[in-house]
Amino acid sequence: MEAFAAAAIPLPFPYTIPWMDSRIWRKLPQKLLERVIAFLPPPAFFRARAVCKRWYSLLFSNHFLQLYIHISPRRPWFLFFKHKTLKSYIYSSNTNALNRTNFQGYLFDPYDFVWYQTSFPQIPSGFSPAASSGGLICWVSDDAGPKSLLLSNPLIGGSVSQLPLTLRPRLFPSIGLVVGLSSIDISVAGDDLISQYAVKNISTESFHIDAGGFYSLWGTTSSLPRLCSLESGEMIFAGGKFYCMNYNPYSVLAYEITSNKWLKIQAPMRRFLRSPSLVESEGKLILVAAVKKSKLNVPKTLRLWSLQSCGRSWAEIERMPQQLYVQFSEVEDGKGFNCVGHGEFIIIIIRESDKCLLFDICRKRWEWIPPCPYVHGSFSNGGEGEERELHGFAYDPRLAVPVTALLDHFQSFTGLEYSRV
Repeated sequence: MEAFAAAAIPLPFPYTIPWMDSRIWRKLPQKLLERVIAFLPPPAFFRARAVCKRWYSLLFSNHFLQLYIHISPRRPWFLFFKHKTLKSYIYSSNTNALNRTNFQGYLFDPYDFVWYQTSFPQIPSGFSPAASSGGLICWVSDDAGPKSLLLSNPLIGGSVSQLPLTLRPRLFPSIGLVVGLSSIDISVAGDDLISQYAVKNISTESFHIDAGGFYSLWGTTSSLPRLCSLESGEMIFAGGKFYCMNYNPYSVLAYEITSNKWLKIQAPMRRFLRSPSLVESEGKLILVAAVKKSKLNVPKTLRLWSLQSCGRSWAEIERMPQQLYVQFSEVEDGKGFNCVGHGEFIIIIIRESDKCLLFDICRKRWEWIPPCPYVHGSFSNGGEGEERELHGFAYDPRLAVPVTALLDHFQSFTGLEYSRV
């Protein structure tokens, strides 16, 4: 506070900012010091590790990590990847060119509007990011057939947990992931590979493991609703269910984990939507879409609907201001957009570009996000860039994820074939 006061009120020269007397602060009890450090945001924590050997070793201290898990505040961040589009992958004549030896990710802090770059050297080539939850990123193999899934923590790197192969061969399934303190649930839906010439969306298989000793390694299967048109993508988890968009006409598919059943929910204004996306925000499922019907009684704009507690009806919660929508539509220019939500924030990502718009639900505030300084090259109008898009995931930066140790325990206990890469 005194530093802010010094900037606002003229003070006699010279003025020295109060400093922390080392004779006092170096005697701070170790337990209290660790509690203070546990509250630091990730960038500050990693800078603090350079202070001394004792602070550097905190990342390897079980006592500190347990403390961190219980008291560290939740910080909703976003993780972006620049990747090939699904269409360009399918029609590529050389899929080996799409395999990477070092994935680059771009972390965005919505509170400070700061970008960070991270890499994934431990992820082998032939995998793509598919889902995120509880501080872990799920990667899925690109090759058609039974899918291999990897789980990694981008904040600390290191080893990667590899899950058993799925039972059914697939091409581009939708992936749902929810990671708790003591359990993991993963669902792989759609794109059963009937033959090399036909792909049908007909089934779901699920993976579950928890600290109570119960596990189901792709043994739980269920059928998708008839005549559904499920496109590849991430499934959104909210209120004990996975959700994904259904197309032609638009509707929402919901998968209830406990009952192992699918149901179909009618989307609001389903015949007039453009680029609909599902996001999770503060435990609620939200549908974000543009309205394309020009003869409606209201101007074209972008709207947000929230799924009500009954699980069947929707309530409109927000509309993009008309002046902003005019600006947004000029930038978007019919290319479409994707959305990702986390905490009180929703980010709208314009396809084939690096333009992103952030909406703060609590403050009802819309802001353009500064371009990521680590992304180089154009996204549109020629060259390889037109085949790329930014794809975002909700990400919780966590120094420790206890369920990774749970996977190791079950591997040694059961002798099942999943391992560390």
